[in-house]
Amino acid sequence: MNNGYEYARHTGPKVVALGGGHGLFASLSALRRLTDDLIAVVTVADDGGSSGRLRRDLGVLPPGDLRMALAALCGDDEWGNTWSRVIQHRFRCEGELNGHAVGNLLIVALWELLDDDPVQALQWMGRLLGAHGSVLPMSAVPLDIEADVRGHERTAPTAVTKVHGQHMLAKTPGEVLGIRLIPENPPAVPEAVAAVRDADWVVVGPGSWFTSVLPHLLVPELAAALVETKARKVLALNLAPQPGETDGFSPERHLEVLAEHAPGLTFDLVLGDSDLVDDVDGLAKAAAALGGQVLLTPVAVGDGTPRHDPGRLAAAYGRIFVDRERIAPWR
Repeated sequence: MNNGYEYARHTGPKVVALGGGHGLFASLSALRRLTDDLIAVVTVADDGGSSGRLRRDLGVLPPGDLRMALAALCGDDEWGNTWSRVIQHRFRCEGELNGHAVGNLLIVALWELLDDDPVQALQWMGRLLGAHGSVLPMSAVPLDIEADVRGHERTAPTAVTKVHGQHMLAKTPGEVLGIRLIPENPPAVPEAVAAVRDADWVVVGPGSWFTSVLPHLLVPELAAALVETKARKVLALNLAPQPGETDGFSPERHLEVLAEHAPGLTFDLVLGDSDLVDDVDGLAKAAAALGGQVLLTPVAVGDGTPRHDPGRLAAAYGRIFVDRERIAPWR
């Protein structure tokens, strides 16, 4: 598949990573060290901050998660470091530019110049940045997330409320029971579907579970590709529950919620941090229900904050990619 980049040859396996935000940034920062055949498929449901403003004002896809994925794919040389900083830079001023990220504006400008072709515009951005891989939106239409939340209203802790929008969902004090996308059953970007079907490995997560990970599984063509692909699939767990969104969730509860939203989807391996999983047997049982095994290894930065270390995460993915016999025979 031509994803817009000219390489003399590809090295490493064909890897597709699904997610959004800081979780996908961490995963891509690791994966680009292992392969140059890397495609990110990114959620497009953000409705807050710079992305939300551009989406409302111009009717475009929210560019923020796409920008972060591109920044993660920048190289470690001077060119890559410089451009990564440029597109992540946010204006601080009293005017209309306040809070906007430079990369968001560049992406939207390319969309306008290229007749709203989201894939071609992101290819051009990748060329400019010298990205080690490519970035695709999961859908070509802006999406909204609607959730059923118990206890969203503090005065009614047992009542179930419909909470609309990723920004509001990320701040809820209640228990998220489930999500859906609006519009329902949105179309997938064909290139994203083809990438999943053609991959050697698909990596899902880490990331905000209800707003960055699960939305991919609610796009029917993308969900079908994930079920039917011959690629091996890795589910990367978060290092800690996310305040509000997954408060009180154990690692195994994350897997149970995923299964509830995507019946029939299996994974070969569940990756977690060995220092942060308390109930190893419980996690192994939940992983087995998804058809997979568990690999626990240190992947956090080690300073007590719930952040993935790119080097440790790369080492974990590298071990997974070469340890074929431990996982399963090729399908």
